[in-house]
Amino acid sequence: MTSRTSLASWQKLTAHAQEMKKAHMSELFSENSKRFNDFSLNLPPFLLDYSKNLINQQTMELLFDLAKECEIEAWREKMFSGARINKTEDRAVLHTALRNRSLTPIMLDSKNITDDIQQALNQMKEFSEKVRQGRWKGYSGKRITDVVNIGVGGSNLGPQMVTEALKQYSDNSVNVHYVSNVDGTQIANVLRPLNPEKVLFIVSSKTFTTTETMTNANTAMKWLVASSFDSSAIAKHFVAVSANKKNAINFGIAKENIFDMWDWVGGRFSLWSAIGLPIAIDLGFERFIELLEGAHELDNHFKDAPLEQNAPVILALLSIWNCTFLGAQSQAILPYDQSLHMLSAYLQQAEMESNGKSVTWDGEEISYPTVPSIWGELGINGQHAFYQYLHQSNNIVPADFIGSVESVTPVQGHHETLMANFFAQTQALMQGVNEEQVRADLAAKGRTKDYIDKVAPHKVHKGNRPTNTILLNQISPRSLGSLIALYEHKIFVQGIVLQVCSFDQWGVELGKGLANKIQKELTKNTINTEHDSSTLGLITFYQTKIK
Repeated sequence: MTSRTSLASWQKLTAHAQEMKKAHMSELFSENSKRFNDFSLNLPPFLLDYSKNLINQQTMELLFDLAKECEIEAWREKMFSGARINKTEDRAVLHTALRNRSLTPIMLDSKNITDDIQQALNQMKEFSEKVRQGRWKGYSGKRITDVVNIGVGGSNLGPQMVTEALKQYSDNSVNVHYVSNVDGTQIANVLRPLNPEKVLFIVSSKTFTTTETMTNANTAMKWLVASSFDSSAIAKHFVAVSANKKNAINFGIAKENIFDMWDWVGGRFSLWSAIGLPIAIDLGFERFIELLEGAHELDNHFKDAPLEQNAPVILALLSIWNCTFLGAQSQAILPYDQSLHMLSAYLQQAEMESNGKSVTWDGEEISYPTVPSIWGELGINGQHAFYQYLHQSNNIVPADFIGSVESVTPVQGHHETLMANFFAQTQALMQGVNEEQVRADLAAKGRTKDYIDKVAPHKVHKGNRPTNTILLNQISPRSLGSLIALYEHKIFVQGIVLQVCSFDQWGVELGKGLANKIQKELTKNTINTEHDSSTLGLITFYQTKIK
């Protein structure tokens, strides 16, 4: 397979990057009074301003040329049509089909999967309404007041992020909790205040063998049986989202209470499926559908908009520009909306698990940087934690600033203060302040020359730090659906351009396999002397201490 580095557009971008490293964004803004108009998109779900990147028209033209040379449009069509673009696992990638609100037929292996999806949605609707309305009863005949979702990775992060973001839309008819960590502290803290007679557990695992999930599920099952004194109570208090019905039934879950998962949906793209059952129970099924509709709206934009006006394509190309060509090694996600406090963690998994690869589709070593490390925090909290690093360290960290025009919980004076910081930070990161300006400011304040000489170098901000700004009208199920889909498609485009398979995650397997072997040693209190000296020493120390 031809390396991306041999493409004409790639080579031009490599040379162009050396020229752009000499430029400063503040100068680019001074030279072009229409820069915001040239480098922003105003879509129904949000405004995307990408003008505060180290780019000019030539940069974007070369990036779009790269996208075309990489055949983004053709690959996009393959994904939406159900081609098996997950090459290493020989699977289609059809999470977009889960929110296909136009109900257009989508054929996979000669079968219209839209029918299966509608059937699954109907099952979710019926079940969620039964729980919310108190018609689902526990073993003692009492209504369900609490739902505990047990899953890990995509089976946890997606639903939890969404329910946290849309908390203001919940009527609190049912309390939803999440357990993902195999550390017993989490499940103990969740279960301690709950009444076993009124709890419903959702066990979400595609294989129904995931060690962390099944350990927590078995603990929950024992807790329930200890209260009910009857293992048949499991059928009234446990449901499953899984592709492995046999294992779920063997666990004690009734066949009719198992919700389907499909191999053409990856875990980190699965919140649109029955993995989103906690969302439907917490917010109501109508709100869940609004979430799907928002994602579908962005799907249509991604499918139909030309590359030059396509928000996911632009975000992906800018990430590749900043990381692969300009050398940035990480990217920050900085929401200025309390509702989105879990978004950074969610996108961290979505992007790094998808594109954190070092070989091409054909298994050849990649010679260029791929995805940056993703990290972040709520903006205001970050300002008093790591923004010092963003503003003045030698490492350039591109950042996405995400905010809302209107708060879902308006408190007089608060949102204006929040958004003032939101706008100011991107401006400061872009333009910075040089030593001459610092000295003039300090002199105007009456500071002595000695003081100015001592302090001025420390107050210099070089600026030229790239940011994207995404401004939603308000956090709602529909706008959140669009926002999530925006990043999903960004990740897809990144993967195609970088020539990596975005839809497998072999990197998580090695550690899990070793953990299974070591767990047997810990359980049997034996030691495999074939371990390296560090691992051997750590296990020995641990076993000595617990005796």
